[in-house]
Formats: sequence, C-alpha cells, structure tokens
Amino acid sequence: LAGPGVSLSFVVAAIVCALAGMCYAEFASAIPVAGSAYSYGNIVYGEFAGWIIGWALILEYMLSVATVAAGWSSYFSSFISPFGLKIPHAVSGPMDLSHGVYFDLVSVLIILLISILLSRGMKNSIKINIVAVFIKIAIILIFIFAGLHFIKPANYHPFLPYHFSGVIKGATTVFFAFLGFDVVSSSAAEVKNPKKNMPLGIIGTLAIAALLYFGVSIVLTGMVNYTKLNVSNPVAFALQYVHQNWVAEFLSFGAMLGMATMMLTMIYSSSRLIYAMARDGLLPTTFSKLDKKHNSPQNALVVVTIIIALGAAFFSVDQLANLVNFGTLFAFTLVSFGI
Repeated sequence: LAGPGVSLSFVVAAIVCALAGMCYAEFASAIPVAGSAYSYGNIVYGEFAGWIIGWALILEYMLSVATVAAGWSSYFSSFISPFGLKIPHAVSGPMDLSHGVYFDLVSVLIILLISILLSRGMKNSIKINIVAVFIKIAIILIFIFAGLHFIKPANYHPFLPYHFSGVIKGATTVFFAFLGFDVVSSSAAEVKNPKKNMPLGIIGTLAIAALLYFGVSIVLTGMVNYTKLNVSNPVAFALQYVHQNWVAEFLSFGAMLGMATMMLTMIYSSSRLIYAMARDGLLPTTFSKLDKKHNSPQNALVVVTIIIALGAAFFSVDQLANLVNFGTLFAFTLVSFGI
C-alpha cells in the first residue's frame, strides 16, 4: 500500500498515537485506577459508554494477540525449515479450504503455552518478560546494522509509488503495531507519582517504538523491493533473500521471543479487563472470581485463551489487523472526546 514510504506510515501512526497517548496520560494522572479506557469511560460518560469501550478494548487486546500469534507461526516455520522440519500443510496457516489448509496449529499451541505460564502467577512471567525485552531490542538493532550493508538504493525508487495517499493507507494498517502504550495506563493505580511518570511512560514508549519501527522499515525496503515483502515474516525473509541464512535463523528466534512477550502482556491485560467488567456487574460474576493460590482471575483467563486461540487458528494476519485497528481507534476516539 505504501511502498518504501511505509517508514513514513510509521511516523504518521506514531503522531496519531502520541495525541491519543497524551489523552490517556491526562486521564491516568488525574484518575489513577485500573481498567484503562474502560474505567475512564465509566467515570466520564457513565456505565453504558464504559461497557461499549470495554468491548472495544477486549476486541483490541484479544485480536492483537491472535494477529501476533499468526505472525509467530510464520517465523517458527521459517526457523525450523533449515533443520529439514516442516509443519503439516493441513494445519500450517489460517483457514483456506481451496488450498487444503484448515487451521494454524502452531499459533494455537503458543497461545496455550503463554496462558499456562500466566495461570502460574505473574512474578515469574514478569522476570521472563524483562529478559526477553532486552533480547528483542538487541536483535532489532542487530538487524538494522547488519541490513545496512545490503541496501540497494534502486529499491527506494519510487519512494512513494502510490503518493502520500499510500502512506496514509499504510498508516491505518501499521497503526496496529503501536498498541500496548494504552496498557501502560491500566497500571496507573500502582505507579508512584502518576502525574509525572504516566506521561513519561506512555510518550517515552511511543517514541522508542517509532524510532525502532522507522529504522527496521527503512532497512527492510532498502534490502528487498517492497513488492516482494507482503509476507508474515519479513525480517527473516529479507535476510534469506540476501543469503544471510544464519542471521535469519538468529533473528527468527529473536522475533519469536519478542512476539511472545507481547502476547504475554496482552493476554494478561485481556483477562484483567474482563475481570474488571465482571467485578462492576457488566459481565457474569463468574469472571470476577480470583484463584486463591495465585490471586488471578482464572475463569477470565480461560475464556480469553479460547477466543484468542480460535481467532489465530482460522483468520489471516490482514483480517485480524483490520479488526484490531477498528476496536482501538474507537476506544482512542472516545478517550480523546472524554478529555
């Protein structure tokens, strides 16, 4: 949609998210409660609007995990292929009956694995998450510096094949990649000095993410012509394209680790959101029950896991990303109006 100008799409999406992020930061510092936009909607508009925002957020969190799980499956396939291993064709991707594909088995298994980890309690999950974040940022930087040597300036021509309208269309799709900063606001109740730290956390997160996305997309479109990049595992694909197979293996592993940390965060947030809505009487009370051993909402976690697994099993990355963007933009708009 955007050609090499996709790097500008990330900048446009970052600006839109920064404006929404400032509204979130304003709310998070003024009303430091758990529940993110759902709680803000309840307080500003009343229960009915809060309930609608809650569902928009559930759509955002759950389907974003399903989208990333579908991408994780593609990177896993690319990771195991040099060892002569292959996922059986019938369970290798989203439902496509004309090509004999029924569902994506790998994406379902990774979702179940992460949910089991979360059900054991949050302390271990946080330790794993912190280590994984450092590894994935290191791997992104390795890709940027390694890829610089394989850039062909010819791949940047034309830079805007579909003019600026292509960049805007690209921004509506890559917008999905910035989700997560709003999760920061859901922890406002546990933050020291939220007036100062919430805006720093939200805008800082966005700025770092935007720089990394910009760097990766500039290098990617310089290494490989954009017409060949409509794949679910573009970083590994680009490195294999320039015959850097061992680096592609290393980065596929890093990408899988990075995606796993995102899924862990979003599955956690989804279960807590359903718990918050059930606690307020807007969903069945069974979802507000806490497990005595781990003090976590196990019933909410189970239902979240089932819905995410079904989404990842049967739908493609494109279909899921569009649904996620819809739910998120709706929540962002109502939060912005609320301010």
